[in-house]
Amino acid sequence: MNVYLYDAVRTPRGKARPDGGLAGLSPQELVRQQAAALAERCGDVARNPDALLLGCVTQVGAQGGHIAMLSKLHAGLPDATAAHSINNYCASGLSAIGQAVAKVASGETSHILAGGVESMSQSPFLGDRAAFYGNDELPPRARFVPPVLAADRLANAEGITRADLDAVALASQQKAGAAESVTALQKSRIATGALDGEECIRPQTSAESLAAAPPAFGALQQEYADALEGATFAPLHSIAHAPPICDGAGLALIGAEGLGVAPRARVVAFAESGGDPAASLTAGFAAMDKVLTRAGLTLADLDRIEFMEAFAVTIAKFLRDRDPDPTRVNVSGGHLAKGHPMGASGAILTSTLLDALDACGGKYGLVVLTGAMGVGAAMVVERVA
Repeated sequence: MNVYLYDAVRTPRGKARPDGGLAGLSPQELVRQQAAALAERCGDVARNPDALLLGCVTQVGAQGGHIAMLSKLHAGLPDATAAHSINNYCASGLSAIGQAVAKVASGETSHILAGGVESMSQSPFLGDRAAFYGNDELPPRARFVPPVLAADRLANAEGITRADLDAVALASQQKAGAAESVTALQKSRIATGALDGEECIRPQTSAESLAAAPPAFGALQQEYADALEGATFAPLHSIAHAPPICDGAGLALIGAEGLGVAPRARVVAFAESGGDPAASLTAGFAAMDKVLTRAGLTLADLDRIEFMEAFAVTIAKFLRDRDPDPTRVNVSGGHLAKGHPMGASGAILTSTLLDALDACGGKYGLVVLTGAMGVGAAMVVERVA
């Protein structure tokens, strides 16, 4: 059975601080506004979904108590709408969309709202204080290693240099800044609260400022020495090579044929993969390879690619090792410029991909998410002209 992305929308990304553009809005309000936008764009079918699947990483405080259920009630969705809160680290939003695709493909449901939300200003990173984060009884390979430390480790293992990191960070900022004035690339970005543009972009970024920024995360090696089994490596990533923490949400309407509205894209294939936790941030590559095999496509067949800039090392490795056409990758900038609202990122990049495909009149698009401790997801879509 064919499964379609009827539409996908996203918030701008707001800085995760008290005066951030989205900080005054609850997570469920971020979701409600995106659900309202889909209802306005798609009509009654979006107002009556069979389910709401919502990715969210830090499910505590403002995001605790079953955030998908709370968002369903806050958005005024029907009582009969099922709700699922999903945590798959940084891939959560795309995992939610993938589960929706599977439910529709199986015939279990007709149409679903799926996406993600993360208010990092209200529920900070690691705010759930899970015992896992500091559990020294686990074998070293199974212990939690912060993603930014994993990024430095990966860069050293892969021979990716500081110059490589600077180059991709600068490109992300430049493309993001230029895209702000391209209406077609923002077609599905919904002004939310008082915020109508990406708040984290740093237009003053230059090659000189990037080169001058010191590595910022070397001290973590001592703190996590046991998990690293005593290994040390050169600190490489600066603050500019890490995606800003931020607030945001994204939501898609996924369904079978015949919903009475025109779809934007057909889901060609979806895949998830685990990975070696000691080579953290690489599972997205495995998911990408799997989904391209399922789709019967290569990177050369894709008109647009949204490859999550988990840290500068991931996009640098992708561009170096897989040699895609760089003019087709992250055309409106990526996470290094615009930020990473963890559970929402997969849905936000799905929406961004649809806009990018429409803007160029392309056919095939790919979105790839990668996360800490061996988490990855990817999806290929075909634009419906």
